[in-house]
Amino acid sequence: MPRRSTVDYVLRKRALLADVRRGRVALAEVCDAAPQLTQAARYHGEDTDDPCPVCERRRLTRVNFVYGDALGTVAGQAKREAELARMDAMQDEFAVYAVEVCRGCGWNHLASSYVLGAEPGPGRVPRRTRRATRSD
Repeated sequence: MPRRSTVDYVLRKRALLADVRRGRVALAEVCDAAPQLTQAARYHGEDTDDPCPVCERRRLTRVNFVYGDALGTVAGQAKREAELARMDAMQDEFAVYAVEVCRGCGWNHLASSYVLGAEPGPGRVPRRTRRATRSD
């Protein structure tokens, strides 16, 4: 699944963690995962091998959120990698925002963003809006 327009937020993450360690940013400001984000991580996230950079007790969970005009009611939902692959083959262009979450301390940070789906081009007729499968 070829990702386009990829943005990696690792430098922003490093700077934020440096500010936390220096005491410029309180832990409460970075360990503030909303209940909806924690639930999305629990039910739709995928565990990583990366330890939490704050508490170091748990592994991070990656949650992918999808957004796009052609997605209809699916926009804003959390999707696993397998679902993203299916959507990439079926949908017009849409954005994916990958958030890392620690379900222990509440650390959360936008890890990356990228674009999937059919790439718009000159003379290309957009696909009819197909609704991506809704995950229950």
